[in-house]
Amino acid sequence: MTLDPALRERIDTLLHGNRVVLFMKGRPDMPQCGFSAKATGLLSGLGVDFAHVDVLADQEIREGIKAYGNWPTIPQLYIDGELVGGSDIIEEMANSGELNQALGLPPVDRTPPRDVTVTPAAAQMLRQALADAGAGTALALAIDARFQPRFQIAAAGDDAIAVECEGVRIQFDPASARRADGITIDWVDDIRGKGLAIDNPNAPKPVQALTPAEADARVRAGTLTLVDVRPPEERAQASLNTPFEVLDGDARRTLEALPKDTPLAFLCHTGQRSREAAEHFRGLGFGGVYNVEGGIEAWAQDVDASIPRY
Repeated sequence: MTLDPALRERIDTLLHGNRVVLFMKGRPDMPQCGFSAKATGLLSGLGVDFAHVDVLADQEIREGIKAYGNWPTIPQLYIDGELVGGSDIIEEMANSGELNQALGLPPVDRTPPRDVTVTPAAAQMLRQALADAGAGTALALAIDARFQPRFQIAAAGDDAIAVECEGVRIQFDPASARRADGITIDWVDDIRGKGLAIDNPNAPKPVQALTPAEADARVRAGTLTLVDVRPPEERAQASLNTPFEVLDGDARRTLEALPKDTPLAFLCHTGQRSREAAEHFRGLGFGGVYNVEGGIEAWAQDVDASIPRY
């Protein structure tokens, strides 16, 4: 593919304006393929600020970036205008410490996680799976920024961050190792399904439900930050008469930068969009995250009848 000069200039502008750029499918908070999810998870795990380009939203960029760097797949990571590679290369560099060096970050902490437990049931299944996979294999466990685990059988690496439990070698990337202290790996066959499951004491608490009355009382007491996730046109139709924040523009980044122990409650029209926003902030590591059940409809019914219904 011959790259149109105007498109090349667009890409040049993106790369010159941002030190770290990831061309990916979807957004960092909602990747649309496993490879993009892996790449964003590794970068986020290092605490890297990076620009992203959703190639699914721009077909011209989607095809053009492949020709620009002569790299046929997505995602693609650029640092200082230079192509680094796709998700596998990003992972290899993250594990070796090269990615930290390229980004100007401190050396990788290669301390293995502490107090990892594998239950007898899980150990039996894993030993069999590794035996079937052949000699020189190990369980690779990745734990992303939302504390979602991903298991796979991989080649055992002498320089990998690893622990041995019940005859099973478990390998981690550096960010996952920091999230794995005290985990228990079990084999389950119940309502959750059949397979490996993790009990991770480091994971943020689940999103909790809050009634409008409870939220209103806590906001007025100064012990809760309320966030109205509705767009401006909806807020204009029915506005809260209590202090609140929004997610418009730079306001989202300001909220995301708050201390992770800041209690946050999210509100929308009926409770669905606010739950999604709450899960996003929970995934960022906030420990006290709430969803206002019923949204502003319930708020108008239970707290402030002067709020218009729509």
